[in-house]
Amino acid sequence: MKHKEGTFKGFEGDDIYYQWWLPDEAPRAVILIVHGLAEHSGRYANVVDHFVPRGYALFGFDLPGHGKSFGRRVHIRRFSDYVQAVDRCFNMIDESFPDIPIFLVGHSMGGLIAATYLLDCRDRPAGAVLSAPSIKAHDSVSPVIVAVGKLLSSLIPTAGILQLEAEGVSRDVKVVTDYKNDPLVYRGKITARLAAELLAAMQRVSAEAARITLPLLLLQGSADRLVSPEGARLLYEQVSSSDKKILIYEGLYHEVFNEPEHSQVLRDVDDWCELHLL
Repeated sequence: MKHKEGTFKGFEGDDIYYQWWLPDEAPRAVILIVHGLAEHSGRYANVVDHFVPRGYALFGFDLPGHGKSFGRRVHIRRFSDYVQAVDRCFNMIDESFPDIPIFLVGHSMGGLIAATYLLDCRDRPAGAVLSAPSIKAHDSVSPVIVAVGKLLSSLIPTAGILQLEAEGVSRDVKVVTDYKNDPLVYRGKITARLAAELLAAMQRVSAEAARITLPLLLLQGSADRLVSPEGARLLYEQVSSSDKKILIYEGLYHEVFNEPEHSQVLRDVDDWCELHLL
């Protein structure tokens, strides 16, 4: 396995960090990973270790305001900045490996970003895998917090309002400990502007999901404490894809790729991707 890293310029001219994991031979396909809120692209070792030996190249990048990329932590001026970064990554992949399939894999907020991308660029990937996509806010997020977030987004956009629960990412104690101790994971509160942009993106995807027509695989832990499991089910029902599948993993938490059962989850994704390489 070969590893490469670098930066590219975002649409505002700031540096966005990216990395490649490459098989020793020419890749059969590329998986583009879009990570979740407050984390970074380096937390997908289980996905890398599973797919690279099977001939896939993996491309990951740190979203603006995350990991090794530029910007105020977990803050965004507009949600489209994330979506444009995904489009730039597709261009870079096409330049390096033209004419091979690209699978878009988005987790959590990355799943929402990926779904938003598919509304306008729905024919570009060979297929998409959305893991615990943030399509519906968790019931623990009260209407009061939502209202306050919208107000602060206009008045004090960088004000912090919500913080992720580390224990909710996985039932694996080591994963939680590593998450807490990872210097590239942001453990503070997300900003009011980002919270408002997330809610607006959720509303857009829910309203326009029928525009998504490409092959789609949805993965969701039934015991997810960070996003509503109902979001994945709603998206599955709303998209127009004739080739769609949803897998609900009973008892699993938010990061299904980092749960004790991750090997089975990755085999399921592998089987699905193989079907779409034929």
